[in-house]
Amino acid sequence: RDIQLAIDSKVQFFAYQRVRDAVAEHKARAGSVVVLDVQTGEVLALANYPSYNPAVRQGMTGAQIRNRALTDIFEPGSTMKPFIAALALEKKMVSPSTPIQTAPGRILVSGLPISDAHPHGVLTVAEVIQKSSNVGTVKMAMQMQPREMWELYAQVGFGQKPQIDFPGAVTGRLRPYKTWRPIEQATMSYGYGLSASLFQLARAYTVFARDGELLPVSILRQTEPAAGQRVMSPQTARAVREMLRLAAGPGGTAPKAQAIGYSVGGKTGTARKQEGKGYTNRYRAWFVGLAPVDKPRIVVAVMVDEPGKGVYYGGEVAAPVFSQVVQQTLRMLGVP
Repeated sequence: RDIQLAIDSKVQFFAYQRVRDAVAEHKARAGSVVVLDVQTGEVLALANYPSYNPAVRQGMTGAQIRNRALTDIFEPGSTMKPFIAALALEKKMVSPSTPIQTAPGRILVSGLPISDAHPHGVLTVAEVIQKSSNVGTVKMAMQMQPREMWELYAQVGFGQKPQIDFPGAVTGRLRPYKTWRPIEQATMSYGYGLSASLFQLARAYTVFARDGELLPVSILRQTEPAAGQRVMSPQTARAVREMLRLAAGPGGTAPKAQAIGYSVGGKTGTARKQEGKGYTNRYRAWFVGLAPVDKPRIVVAVMVDEPGKGVYYGGEVAAPVFSQVVQQTLRMLGVP
């Protein structure tokens, strides 16, 4: 049978060039980009670097061949915070303007300290996401039942095998909520203690792009608009989308995500890499977001593995790739 892929060769080619350039510029180990069309659920690009030429078989390694966007898992870090804000809004615990005291920039959970990168004082819920406050996120999360957090994470696809016709797509890890200790519930609210692939992360964000519906995604061409699965109310999803717009703007963690001609929203992530039982001084930087904000058409997720030039924050390393891919892709799709 003929197979028609959803992958758009132009979008794929451009995404590949951008991630290749970012890996070179930051002397990184590898990088990936996922682009999803949130109308149809089509995967428009799955770009990875290093890559390979299928016609040249000599010296080919697994590192070149594997589709990292689907096969490599990592702790998603701060990209999980919007889901906690969404759950708090959905349960009517807070509104976007509810103030949360984050001073003195650290909080003890079971005697263990959790800190913010910079102390902020009182922040609204929207600003907790904009500034990416661990303390503010943990304060919301600790008022929830572990089961509620687990259910939302599972509903948006974490710890679930992606339903995509592609070999090697990994499930990632989301431990059963009954085993969570309080400190684990706290760290999972800002993305440590669970793992996911870049592809899973991109798909999870379709919930915000589609007004609260999680999209089925396909690597094969789809002609019809996809029907999503309701996870949260449209009001909650739109409120979080507004927070993502702030996070990608002036005063947020990723002003470099801004795209010429289009409004964008998204969230940075920067996490130390785990080795054995501890964490190393090597990082992964990523950014996942959507555009245009008012009526999203695409979700784009970017990951750069082990940037080696001293700059490793997602807002510095991954957000510029997101910006370029968004501009180019929306133009190619003819989005005004």
